[in-house]
Amino acid sequence: MNDDAARTDGVILIAFGANLPTVEYGAPAKTLKAALKRLTADGDISVAAVSPFYETAPVPISDQPWYVNGVARIETRLHARDLLDRLHIVEAEFGRVRHARNEARAIDLDLIAYGDELLVEQEGIQVPHPRMHLRAFVLLPLRDIVPDWQHPQLFQSVDDLISGLPADQEIRRQP
Repeated sequence: MNDDAARTDGVILIAFGANLPTVEYGAPAKTLKAALKRLTADGDISVAAVSPFYETAPVPISDQPWYVNGVARIETRLHARDLLDRLHIVEAEFGRVRHARNEARAIDLDLIAYGDELLVEQEGIQVPHPRMHLRAFVLLPLRDIVPDWQHPQLFQSVDDLISGLPADQEIRRQP
């Protein structure tokens, strides 16, 4: 990593979720807490804030178990692409195998925003996340930790994005 070129300004956000237990950690919430801890183990990522966890119905609606979701604000000198790679490594370490889009999973770590940086790659990777503004399971926990956040492409506040959410998304904050 070239530290001189690394971004250190702006808010970096990771959304996390799971709806299947893991053998090693058990329930999705325990797995997600362990994954956040693992993410910081190498010392080049720190977690500055973690939202409360939310229980959310699958999107799109299906007969899958409900998810446990949240958002973390992190600090790192890793570039966005390197951070995405790290997220995928941690997912694999926690048993994530990608078969189909929107499938049930033991863990999902998504880079939602990296400051004001825009990243679009041929593999379909895009930052800010291309559907984040349509997902209650991202926006409600995001508001809990960064209430004044503004989408870097849509130039809308998190409250404005929440007011535009589809009405069919079921979500409840965990106690």
